[in-house]
Amino acid sequence: NMSHLSIILLYLFKKLSCFGPIFEEEPLDTVYAEDSPENKISMNCRARANPPAIIKWWLNNWEIKLMEQPDEHFSLVGGNLVITNPDKGKHAGKYVCVAKNVYGTVISKEATVKFGYLNQFPTDEREPVHVKEGQGAVLLCSPPSRYPSEVMFRWIYNDFPNFIIPDQRRFVSQTTGNMYIAKVEASDVGNYSCFVSSPTIGKSVFSMPISLIPQIESEQEVKRYPSDIRVKFPKTYALVHQNITLECFALGNPLPHIRWRKLDADLPPNYEVSMNGALLHLINVQYEDEGSYECETLNVKGMDWYRQWLYVEGKTNVGSELTLRCVAVGKPLPWIRWLKDGYSYGKGELKFSSLTFEDSGMYQCIAENEWGTIYASAELRVVSCAPTFIYNPVKKVLLGAENGRVVIECKPRAAPKPKFIWKRGSELLTNSSRMLIWDDGSLEILNVSKSDEGSYTCYAENDHGKSNSTGTLTITEATKITEAPSDTEAVVGDTTILQCSASFDPSLDITFIWTVDSYVINFYTDFEHYELLMGDENSGDLLIKNIQVRHAGHYSCTAQTIVDNATAEADVFVKGLPGPPGGVRVEEIGDTSVKLRWGLGSDHGSPLIQHRTNIVFPAPVFLDGSTESATIVDLYPWMQYEFRVHAINEFGAGENSRSSIKIKTWDARPTVAPSDVLGQVGISGELIVTWTPVKPQFFFGKKFGYVVAFKQYEDSEWKWTTVEDPETRRYVYKESMTPDTEIQVKVKTYNNKGEGPSSLISVVDSPRLAPTEALLDVYARQVTATEALVWWLPIYQAPPNWVDGYQIRYWRKYDDNEAAASRVLVHRAINQTRLENMRPDSHYLIEVRAFNGAGLGPPSEHCEMFTRRPPPSRHLRVYKYVSFNRKWLYLYWDHIYNYWNESYVEGYKILFRKEGERYGKLYTTGRHYIDFPMPETGDYIIEVRARCEGGDGPISQIRVQGEYCLLHISKDFIFYPPHSSCSYPNHVLIITK
Repeated sequence: NMSHLSIILLYLFKKLSCFGPIFEEEPLDTVYAEDSPENKISMNCRARANPPAIIKWWLNNWEIKLMEQPDEHFSLVGGNLVITNPDKGKHAGKYVCVAKNVYGTVISKEATVKFGYLNQFPTDEREPVHVKEGQGAVLLCSPPSRYPSEVMFRWIYNDFPNFIIPDQRRFVSQTTGNMYIAKVEASDVGNYSCFVSSPTIGKSVFSMPISLIPQIESEQEVKRYPSDIRVKFPKTYALVHQNITLECFALGNPLPHIRWRKLDADLPPNYEVSMNGALLHLINVQYEDEGSYECETLNVKGMDWYRQWLYVEGKTNVGSELTLRCVAVGKPLPWIRWLKDGYSYGKGELKFSSLTFEDSGMYQCIAENEWGTIYASAELRVVSCAPTFIYNPVKKVLLGAENGRVVIECKPRAAPKPKFIWKRGSELLTNSSRMLIWDDGSLEILNVSKSDEGSYTCYAENDHGKSNSTGTLTITEATKITEAPSDTEAVVGDTTILQCSASFDPSLDITFIWTVDSYVINFYTDFEHYELLMGDENSGDLLIKNIQVRHAGHYSCTAQTIVDNATAEADVFVKGLPGPPGGVRVEEIGDTSVKLRWGLGSDHGSPLIQHRTNIVFPAPVFLDGSTESATIVDLYPWMQYEFRVHAINEFGAGENSRSSIKIKTWDARPTVAPSDVLGQVGISGELIVTWTPVKPQFFFGKKFGYVVAFKQYEDSEWKWTTVEDPETRRYVYKESMTPDTEIQVKVKTYNNKGEGPSSLISVVDSPRLAPTEALLDVYARQVTATEALVWWLPIYQAPPNWVDGYQIRYWRKYDDNEAAASRVLVHRAINQTRLENMRPDSHYLIEVRAFNGAGLGPPSEHCEMFTRRPPPSRHLRVYKYVSFNRKWLYLYWDHIYNYWNESYVEGYKILFRKEGERYGKLYTTGRHYIDFPMPETGDYIIEVRARCEGGDGPISQIRVQGEYCLLHISKDFIFYPPHSSCSYPNHVLIITK
């Protein structure tokens, strides 16, 4: 009976431990790059079940039957579906993982596979943009088609990767990709390309360049333009708790200042402004953030504004109205029906006049016609609660500045939205000319005074209950500037002080903030030039040290407390080197001249004396300081140039302008002839013409080459041929020349525009007969195992048998064919030469004969010699030893003995050199050891090789490090670790005190 009871209990335990499938990992949406080098997609699915679940996959409502219908693209690895060599037409769609065992079946979330791509920009050239200096400009990106649409836009200036960094003057919209320049300056001239990056698929493309050409105004003062908003954020829908960004940017001169506001309310507390005001970031948006947002831009010429609505959507509240719509397209038109939690619920459009908790659930929209059925799902969650201030109470301590504005926020958590009542003490507050209760419950008080001090209580009430929260308002003395900074003029290198003092409520702390042209000065990072002088708690003067031209601008001092602030402004003018001229451009191009035009740069308070143009080859050109154009002459035709201009005033030469766009001068006929033209008649009677090629800057055009002309003295017409390679320096006319004649040669240049001048005529004498004398005295001796030295007594013959040079042939007497002998040719003025690449320990025959243009003379008698035996081919084994005091280095090696077929070892060569250098100090010795003074610093290489009569043996190396290098002295220790020239520690000496 006990055994039966055990079996029953075991069976029940196993039954209780079994369970149906539960997903631990479900497939995720995937974007696969169409040109991805990785040729597979993995869709993950993992389920926990007992007994283990069977995993199946569905694609677009069709089961992928891997067992019944094997597919070359699909494979199952564990429960994961692997798609090999994905194809957009076959494998894009919705995937579902199904896990099943005997206890039930579960279906995963749908995961979509989409194929991402980013097409190339069109290769058509883009029209240049001409715009007046000071006006705004918009460069259109026109991005190519792509998926996904979320990409990052940047712009390249002239060359990759020189990206434009957005600032107060330039803005790149991440919505359209267009680049906006608020005020075009002369320095903006150049080529701009739109650069599009898709982080999802890891691909980037860029457009053909757009040339921006500023037009410099003739008058000195650049025209000013009012603010004009060109980047406008659209009507925006956001989900609660989402982060969103609104864009706004304006063109204008001076640069417009951008301000954001929310109509009838303050900006949300969790907002951020970046890109000099062009971007408004709303972090973790709430329902109360919904409303109309306004972007205002202004400069001294005018103001522009733009406003649009932000809608915040999210969960539905109890008692609210709600309509669920489901729209489907098809032919014939699909009909719509609904399921709630798996049960039929209705047709068409679902309307809820007053939501209740029972309306919460999973809703599925089913659209179907005779061709098929599709599903869409949504969850409706109905929430409700009484007002509570636990998470966001009214601030306990409220401060306001006298005659200022105070907003007391009241933002309880409640659903549905509550009604709000405000009281000061026991006094009920209502809307008036000074007080306003906002829709979100906040209380605004204008022109506050001491009489407004007291406790303020916000009461919130809805159908589920009510709550309240209280804060105490204290009015402080307003902050005022008592000593404002004044306009200042300084010279580069001077030190100047801008004063700023303020009065404020003594119960508060004050902070002084300085800005220049809207840039907030950071005294920790900008300490080299800026310092805040705090004489007492009421002042915060600005010290500008070693002032530079870039420090000129509009400065503002803001005295700020936690309640209010006050601001005063002043301008700083700096005299110094002139600024760079703007917009250097080439207007007229000739073959040897161009006309330049540029805009005058800032003189920085000191009138310009002259301008100077910089180009590559000719000397700089100096011009009057008021000049805005120049004609540059003496240029090379068909040469690429770029130009720069800088101005000079009493302080010296200013910064160079940006280089002009590269241009090429027109082509022209060559004016330079080849030099060093020589002629020679070869051994076979051929005519050889040589010359020094013309340098590339003298080509002056396309299709540059040479015309080689020659004739015999008696002939009236020249024979000629063309050589198309401009680097060629030699031409051979292979037909034999008539012996004993005078030949004239010349060379001239040509290009696509015509022929250039000819060189001087060179005269060549063609010999009539070959030399007739044989050399009588030829001698040779070994140098090494592979080299020998041969010399002879020269011969002299009068025309027509004169000697042009000597031919030396050498070959092994018993092992080589004489016809394959090695040859060396030398000039007639030389009577010795070195023979190389010989075989060791071999018997050689050597023959010398004279030659001229008519041929070779008779051979000399054969000179016989034997090359030496080769040195031993084995490496030496080298050892080193450093003395105890590290003053001496001892080097020794195993003596090497020669075999019977190797040269006798006469001694050894030791090369001591510094690592990284080719040469050093060479030592020779007959012993097999040597010692050196230990070098103090650095790494050294010592090379040792055997010295034999047949040459030197192979090199053996050993590395040595210097004695020590002083690195650091501290209070308690003196360290002598390796110097920076030492590669690794070798010796450390520590001396304690």
